[in-house]
Amino acid sequence: MKTLVDINEDVLKKAMELSEAETKKDVIMLALEGLIRSRLREKLKQSAGSGMIGTKMSDLKRIRHRRKKVHRNLRMAKR
Repeated sequence: MKTLVDINEDVLKKAMELSEAETKKDVIMLALEGLIRSRLREKLKQSAGSGMIGTKMSDLKRIRHRRKKVHRNLRMAKR
């Protein structure tokens, strides 16, 4: 889908440098995807402990820690 958008050239240039994107389209897609991930993560955090999700924040942290440990062990086993 083509869309005409007026974007500050300095902001776009800085975003391209920081993201190492090769095209304007790439940097805009990265920004949109990042925004979506960020907002979904915030919604998940707000839902934790609310009853909408049956998992508490402490449980999520414990699961994340366990997952990192397993991934670390898998990487070491491949060496």
